[in-house]
Amino acid sequence: MRAGQNPHALKKAANLSIRADLLRQAKDLDIHLSATLEQALAEAVRQKLRQRWLAENKAAIEAYNEHIETHGVFSDGLRGF
Repeated sequence: MRAGQNPHALKKAANLSIRADLLRQAKDLDIHLSATLEQALAEAVRQKLRQRWLAENKAAIEAYNEHIETHGVFSDGLRGF
């Protein structure tokens, strides 16, 4: 289970509009619509949260990378690879 997901969370009904041909194909293929949407939506949320985190922390990440470029890491003289 991914962080931030609660398998015991209450389910809530939602009204959606889906292309009729796509809905028919999904039903013919026994694709569980709720589970499929939930998985896709969870992935979309994860991606948006990742993008937000990267944007919020961009300056710190750039500063850290510049520091490493300039000074290296503490173990540079210790590692043999």
